[in-house]
Amino acid sequence: MSTEDEPDEVVDAELVPGDSHLPVIRHQTPLVPDADPDAWLPPEAAQDVADGIAQATRDAYELHFTQFAKWCAMEGRRHLPAAGDSVTAYVSHLTRTPREKTGKPYSPSTLDSVIAAIRTVHRDRKLPVPETKGARQVVTGYRERLALAKDAASRPNKASPAKRDVLRRAVRTLDRTTLAGRRDAALMLLGHACATRGGELVHLDIESLTPDDEGRGFTARLYRRKLKKWQDVGVFYDEDEELCPVRATYDLIDALELEGHTTGPLFLRMDRWGYLAPPMQREGKTIGDPTGRMTAEAASDIVERAMARAGQPGRWRSHSLRRGFVNSAREAGVDIVDIGRHGGWADGSKALIGYIEEADAFSDSNPLAQINEAERRKRGAHDQH
Repeated sequence: MSTEDEPDEVVDAELVPGDSHLPVIRHQTPLVPDADPDAWLPPEAAQDVADGIAQATRDAYELHFTQFAKWCAMEGRRHLPAAGDSVTAYVSHLTRTPREKTGKPYSPSTLDSVIAAIRTVHRDRKLPVPETKGARQVVTGYRERLALAKDAASRPNKASPAKRDVLRRAVRTLDRTTLAGRRDAALMLLGHACATRGGELVHLDIESLTPDDEGRGFTARLYRRKLKKWQDVGVFYDEDEELCPVRATYDLIDALELEGHTTGPLFLRMDRWGYLAPPMQREGKTIGDPTGRMTAEAASDIVERAMARAGQPGRWRSHSLRRGFVNSAREAGVDIVDIGRHGGWADGSKALIGYIEEADAFSDSNPLAQINEAERRKRGAHDQH
């Protein structure tokens, strides 16, 4: 659904207006039967394939395809296997259909996800994948119309970067004598230091941290979800105690130990009074993580609230910490390769390159800055003569 390094947030997949009144889709026999007798999977293998796709992605794709199927039924079109013209017509329809929540049509990035969902469902069911060149051209034209109209929907909805100076203002709003304040400080400072995605950050356990033998900090063992591999990230003591992720994390661990929590999730749910929250119940059933582990959405809420208290304008999410790390590192002159490997980006990541370009906009690497510096040197040499 998302590109290599977009925030771990599902696109707003709200149903189009009136969708609750659309007709029920009845089973349709595929028009192209599978001719290969070996083209089938046992249930456990099919589940293994499904497990390789993020749940948020599966949910979004399922919703997108369900809406496509309902639209096809209303239009008298076949949804399996779909014709390329049906996909094109549907995407064109969405560019003109305001959503109930926002009063505006889907953004171009969400329409890209819709097309991907339709193609994925066809592949999964071993049906001919419809031609989507026309649908993608619709999105291209739509994106350009929005851009020329200076519509914000034409731009990716990125989280604002939480650089060190911004992070400082945010953590200063916290009462770090309380358990909640210690948690929030550790979450923001450690998330920045490790350049984590929200889902990576909240899945840290107390046991994930190993003190460095030479007293320089600790190693955080993170599962980098996009790369599908574990990474040991070295986290150093910061020269600035206010922004030190190691001190903040140890302060949190000490506070959790007083509450009898010495193993398991590092970042836990708390109630509005700052106490560790008990398991949540709904209709007699436990909901949420029974261990009390926070969600990525809750981590984003913490960042958003702290930035609001600090009066920082922008769109603040847990991913702001990851983007802010890139800005902070570039301001310190760190090489892009070292930034990428520390933060778990694949070598050559387009997403990272985009972040670097933004961070370098007013740095010494900007060609205009280099031209100005060259002119200053010329004038200096001329004045000496």
